Amino acid sequence: MNTRRWMRAVRWYLRELTGEAEYDRYCERHRHHHPLAPVPTRREYQVLRTLHQETRSHSRCC
Repeated sequence: MNTRRWMRAVRWYLRELTGEAEYDRYCERHRHHHPLAPVPTRREYQVLRTLHQETRSHSRCC
């Protein structure tokens, strides 16, 4: 495996691990489904995500 390919793999892994890629995917979906609406900032997204998780408490094990 060459160095460039290895670095891309590490970068992908870290983005998935930190949730950065999840926000990027959310932005893409948001732009596709709501083209005229402004895209929420990363902080706004985190608030929305937390609220969604708290309201769907039946999906948690504890």
